[in-house]
Amino acid sequence: MNATSPNTLAPGITVDGTGLLCVTLLLRLRKEIDGAEPDTVVHVVATDPAAPLDLPAWCHMTGHHYLGPVLNSADAPVYALRIAAGARPTRAGAPWHAVDPGG
Repeated sequence: MNATSPNTLAPGITVDGTGLLCVTLLLRLRKEIDGAEPDTVVHVVATDPAAPLDLPAWCHMTGHHYLGPVLNSADAPVYALRIAAGARPTRAGAPWHAVDPGG
């Protein structure tokens, strides 16, 4: 088994972002994974056409591991990520902005 293949990993958390724009999707994703254990696999259902760009960018910014699209039989696209230990926090109302460590 390839440990990094999103198609072979069962999700510990599934975030349904069907019909949400990526801004709202990231708000929901941030809330849903708050307090999740490192190495938890998260599947994100995302219908926004920008999701394939925004999710990897958000993972890069925060330090979470973007695993890629998941093959599935559902109508909506699904993407996988893995929670990273020591991920950089984001602002509660603006998850596309990292928390300023200086205050």
